[in-house]
Amino acid sequence: MNENNEHSKNEINKNKYIIKNQTPYAAGILIISLIFAIYLHKKSFDLAFYWGIGLCFGFVLQKSRFCFTASFRDPYLTGSTILTRAVLIAFALTSIGFTIIKYINITQGNPVPGMDYVVPISLATALGAFTFGIGMVISGGCASGTFMRIGEGFQLQVITLIFFIVGSLWGARDYQWWEENFISQGIKIYLPDIFGLFGGLVANLIIIILIYILAKKWEDKKM
Repeated sequence: MNENNEHSKNEINKNKYIIKNQTPYAAGILIISLIFAIYLHKKSFDLAFYWGIGLCFGFVLQKSRFCFTASFRDPYLTGSTILTRAVLIAFALTSIGFTIIKYINITQGNPVPGMDYVVPISLATALGAFTFGIGMVISGGCASGTFMRIGEGFQLQVITLIFFIVGSLWGARDYQWWEENFISQGIKIYLPDIFGLFGGLVANLIIIILIYILAKKWEDKKM
């Protein structure tokens, strides 16, 4: 009798961990995504393109578990710097890519894209980074991580997204005040202005490589 009860309990425990076949759900979502892409393409090719890039980007994030929050958090909590180094590699690749884009525009006599986003470093930068850092560690994700986990079904991340939106709207409302009192009084640093276009790229890559080496040594020391 006891053996039968024990066998029944084991069967119940096994059933708890049976993974349901999610292929039909994936196929349905894929079909809906394709239909929506076709609808967007009729409106604008750019919209359909952005939709496709967004889906691919989300897929890569989910499969790689790539998260900016973890890249800053893990070195302190676990000593691992795998994601930290992955972010640094991403920065290096995007630096090279943006330099190529800028060079092409300069040679063609076009305005250099991205110059409007070179803003001064000020107290607002430090306060914003500190506040956002606390928030993303408590919530367990930055913007990309939040969207990724919502897609995975984490309901608590919906709350994070709501307050993410609230905070962004509040920040947009008060941005003018921060601009006049802090941001405009900061120091603007743009490496190509100091070292030239390719010199700035080399300086940027050297900084990234040094941080990468320090991150690897930190992991070897902690792990």
